[in-house]
Amino acid sequence: MCIAVAQKVLKIDGDVAETELNGLKRRVSISMVPDVKIGDYVMVHAGVAISIVDKETAEEDLKLWEEMEEALRESFKQN
Repeated sequence: MCIAVAQKVLKIDGDVAETELNGLKRRVSISMVPDVKIGDYVMVHAGVAISIVDKETAEEDLKLWEEMEEALRESFKQN
């Protein structure tokens, strides 16, 4: 199973972009999404942007991750 996370593109340098997720910046390959632009959101898997998504999809994805994180925190509190 593959998991990809939505990240916002901040800078582009050739086929590498600087992206941001919750304040964490990282460099990812954008060779699979040549039409990406600064400000776009991309789904990133294993350091590679695999698709461009709209802002609403990215926000929904991030909300789901936050809900899962909270559920995990609650489960650890109970143990």
